[in-house]
Amino acid sequence: MRRWLMLVPLAIFLLVAVFLYRGLYLDPAELPSAMIGKPFPEFSLPAVQGDKTLTKADILGKPALVNVWGTWCISCRVEHPVLNKLAERGVVIYGINYKDTNADALKWLAEFHNPYQLDIRDDEGSLGLNLGVYGAPETFFIDAKGIIRDKYVGVIDEQVWREKLAAKYQALVDEAKP
Repeated sequence: MRRWLMLVPLAIFLLVAVFLYRGLYLDPAELPSAMIGKPFPEFSLPAVQGDKTLTKADILGKPALVNVWGTWCISCRVEHPVLNKLAERGVVIYGINYKDTNADALKWLAEFHNPYQLDIRDDEGSLGLNLGVYGAPETFFIDAKGIIRDKYVGVIDEQVWREKLAAKYQALVDEAKP
């Protein structure tokens, strides 16, 4: 009986070690999202710039990236120049300014340029909550009908865009062609 009891801690250790070893090979940018394949949530929120109220209808009609960002986010500062380049190349990008002050967002966009065709002000984080946002930056891929087709968590740099994301965006663009 005592020998068997001595094996229990060893078995628990081995089980934990297997889980930890498996975790070494997981990509932290591939966080699961329950929103994949579902419609973009309904919302009615102010724009960062101007007095317009934006709704889901404003983001329908063409495939796009929906980028969650904040001025408080250090990684967003790294990502922002790449988003500007993508916008110059014709990539449609909508922004969600997440849990931020509008004055800070306006200053950021004036200083670092604005890659967003629309920029939604989500001061309280309600839209982010409905999307299942963990933090910023996070980027959702939506089709022309507003269905969330994919999600990327983390900084989009030139390499990530080229190797992981450009083909996904292009597939949505090709799918939307008549």
